[in-house]
Amino acid sequence: MKKLEAVFIDRDGTIGGGDTVHYPGEFELFSYTATEINRLKNDGIRIFSFTNQPGISRGLAKEKDFEEELLAFGFDGVYLCPHDHNVGCSCRKPNTGMLTKAQKDNELHLENCVVIGDRWSDMVAASRVGSIKILVRTGAGESTLSEHSDKLQDIKIDYISNNLLDAIDWLYEEDLIRSNT
Repeated sequence: MKKLEAVFIDRDGTIGGGDTVHYPGEFELFSYTATEINRLKNDGIRIFSFTNQPGISRGLAKEKDFEEELLAFGFDGVYLCPHDHNVGCSCRKPNTGMLTKAQKDNELHLENCVVIGDRWSDMVAASRVGSIKILVRTGAGESTLSEHSDKLQDIKIDYISNNLLDAIDWLYEEDLIRSNT
């Protein structure tokens, strides 16, 4: 792999919240998330959120509220699927639409990017575009490993981490990111 270009991070269960959706205004980051986002940014890594939020299509939340919240958390960009589970869109994970849109928007090489998430759908989307895959055990991570292992059988997850902090530490330990400090 050449120089790491970007990190895509799922929202619910990965940066905060739990294994269900917490809408903007109710959502709380894990205690280490803001520090880790800043750590990546300080070392020149672009950070993008990519998240399925079907509550938008059901009128339970507004896309603008998610975007404002995630940008305020420090993300460089937000890629969001507002569609319901059975719409059949190309953006809903495990489809790759959000990743390929980010690739075009930001001139990325997805094989030089990392995806961090807590669900099998994050890992499948990352695998389909050749990105590095890190599954966190927070949120739905444990149930992904125990109840959805069939969906991951043909996917090599690069690292299974305890949480986002552990995932980012691993990127530094593997020399995928070099610290500017």
